[in-house]
Amino acid sequence: MDRRQDLEIILRSRTPLIVMETRDEGRVLRMLQAIGMQSATADYLPLFRWTITDGLQRLDIDLAPQLMNSEPADVLKHIRAVSKPGIYVLLDFHPFLDDPVHVRLIKDICIHYPDVPRQLILISHQVKLPQELEAFSARVDMALPGEAERKTIIETVAKQYSAENSGAQVQVDPKAYELLVRNLAGLTYADTERLARNAIHVDGAITRSDLPGVMQAKYELLNHGGALQFEYDTARFSDVGGLSRLKTWLSQRKSAFRREDDAAHLDPPKGILLTGVQGCGKSLAAKATAGIFGVPLLRLDFAALYDKYHGETERKLRESLKTADVMAPCVLWIDEIEKGIAGRGGETGTTQRVLGTFLTWMAERESSVFVVATANDISALPPELVRKGRFDEIFFVDLPAAGIRATILAIHLTSRGQRLGDFDVESLAGAMQGFSGAEIEQAVVSALYAAHAMNQPLASEHIQREIEQTKPLSTVMRERISALRQWADGRTVPCD
Repeated sequence: MDRRQDLEIILRSRTPLIVMETRDEGRVLRMLQAIGMQSATADYLPLFRWTITDGLQRLDIDLAPQLMNSEPADVLKHIRAVSKPGIYVLLDFHPFLDDPVHVRLIKDICIHYPDVPRQLILISHQVKLPQELEAFSARVDMALPGEAERKTIIETVAKQYSAENSGAQVQVDPKAYELLVRNLAGLTYADTERLARNAIHVDGAITRSDLPGVMQAKYELLNHGGALQFEYDTARFSDVGGLSRLKTWLSQRKSAFRREDDAAHLDPPKGILLTGVQGCGKSLAAKATAGIFGVPLLRLDFAALYDKYHGETERKLRESLKTADVMAPCVLWIDEIEKGIAGRGGETGTTQRVLGTFLTWMAERESSVFVVATANDISALPPELVRKGRFDEIFFVDLPAAGIRATILAIHLTSRGQRLGDFDVESLAGAMQGFSGAEIEQAVVSALYAAHAMNQPLASEHIQREIEQTKPLSTVMRERISALRQWADGRTVPCD
């Protein structure tokens, strides 16, 4: 349904006080002006706007301000004294609702609405009404621009570009255009227009190269709490060594997750839970998931969520999950999830509320957000999170086998500018029995330091020496690692 029609219906409902929580005040004011201009003469109501800086001004016709720099009490007394109907839009009035004088004046205006229909509209990013005013009010949710409106915004920006550049037409890649329309979802009208202008005015075209910048800017506009970290360029992680079974599983579900036409009949995947030996690549698997799906990666930091004030932790979590919904399609990576919802000492009440909020979101979300949760200790997780239906599958990242160790070693040597032909990779990989991926990387790093100290080029001997001096975690904590691997056998799906 058209947003302007929604607003017009509310205005005609004879509600004396209307509350609108939105950051798109310019869009709302334009809608109100358009409604006034199209109204029949008998139904026409003058439209006024008040701000603390400019006072009370007539919007529907060009007149000098009625009250310059008027204080809140003065403008409310003026409205109460007016004997003619009208619509009065009060912008950013929320700080003044704690004053009992202001509350009484608003209540007087509402009570006498049947005698003189003076309608108040409070517009701000957040409005908390006193309880005594709730009975006179109605709240209007000003929905963000839908797909059709976003297309109109992009087309308007394209026409503006042509007018500013001697009639030059914007070059459009149809697929990139569709993705741009989709990726601008969840933003206000002004932000949508600004990002569309940024994408078009750089080179006079809409191409796939514009999308990473749009997504990065969109994330920065939405992530107010700081609990989410954004990474768009994850494509390179789709080619990492190992994780073959996980990669196959993800590749089979890629088209369903992206809701492509050939997979429209399939249910989109929800997410996976990754557990395994520390240092074996759970974090890398999360990045590989985003790389395979070809979408941005958002990392949720539970440590940044917890707040000492009652209710703030849950609010931050809801805002972070809402941001993930708006950023869709994306992968939401929750690292070491057991530390966030498996109990935090005396904060059991907060932990239970956080868990409830997260489970509700997982059950009810309709957005294309694929959750990748990693856990070092899955036994610490509550059963209601691990049960079937929450995650599509539970994968286990084990110590790498010899062939995978060789691949990991080759990756770390190559990334540091070494020629693989100078090393006996297979022999070194065989000597790294029980090493995790992180320990293989550290062996290369330590060998480079040793070779540099001896003023020698890196050779197999340096790496072999580091291998012999290293006691891997699988040896240091043999009992715990063995118990973990034994528990995973038959309960989880191996990543390789």
